[in-house]
Amino acid sequence: MSNFDYLDIDGRLLRILVAVYEEGSITRAAQRLGITQSGVSHLLEKLRGIVGDPLFVKSGRSVVATARACVLVVEARRLLDELHDFGSKAEFSPASLEQTLTIAANDLQRDLLLPALFALLKQEAPGLCFRVIPSNIPSTELLRADRCQLAISPRPPEGTDILQRRLFDDRYVVFFDTEVRSAPDDLADYLAAEHVTVVYEPQRSLDIDDYLKNKGIIRHFGVCVAGFAGIRSFLKGSQYLATLPQRLGANQLAGFGQAEVLFDCPAMPMYAIWHKRYQHDPMMRWLLNKLYQVATHI
Repeated sequence: MSNFDYLDIDGRLLRILVAVYEEGSITRAAQRLGITQSGVSHLLEKLRGIVGDPLFVKSGRSVVATARACVLVVEARRLLDELHDFGSKAEFSPASLEQTLTIAANDLQRDLLLPALFALLKQEAPGLCFRVIPSNIPSTELLRADRCQLAISPRPPEGTDILQRRLFDDRYVVFFDTEVRSAPDDLADYLAAEHVTVVYEPQRSLDIDDYLKNKGIIRHFGVCVAGFAGIRSFLKGSQYLATLPQRLGANQLAGFGQAEVLFDCPAMPMYAIWHKRYQHDPMMRWLLNKLYQVATHI
């Protein structure tokens, strides 16, 4: 029988349970939570005593959850969300915020939206700090694990606990260096050129490239880079063409020529994406309202 009282369970223990379960490692859970590995082990041992179960057992270099832990982690997530809501009932005041907000965004949406957004937020919340991380192709775990509070991407991950709202649509154009070449005259001229594009790690193509390939429009790629910021240096002074979202012309590809695409293609949508845990959070509503305000003026 356990020697601990159930009232000894608090949010820290629940957070430890969820973190170790999701990371499959005490070391990674400690890094995620910003505490020592011994601190995680101590709290985990306390929780084991309360529930009377080992919770996690070694499996190679990782740990795996017991059947009991798999049941408890579902309840732990629910209780953590309720604790979050419990602490969020007070009147929201941006001026009193003293925290770091993490937003995941790749270079297009980062440069297009975030400087204006942060300037707007800082007017009301001078104590707010910001951390921007690359979203790449955002995963559900990025949001479920709270590694960011908000992601901005054309590719929302699928999940019943993942919420989204469309910010804008961008159309595709063909970028080129006007000092070296002219716009392609026709589709044959377009296909005869070498192209530069983005391929996200590990080997995830842009939607436009997948679309054109599926339509039988086959191009030769001279260069593939890992993000839009890498396009400029290869496009400058070359014969390359780059078929990319038009709004890149406002920042990364400013000064390059733009030509209309020579085929029908869909627009590129852009979404704000967040986890359901923030559905009723007043700070998130404030943040999203400011983001929508910025998006309507780009």
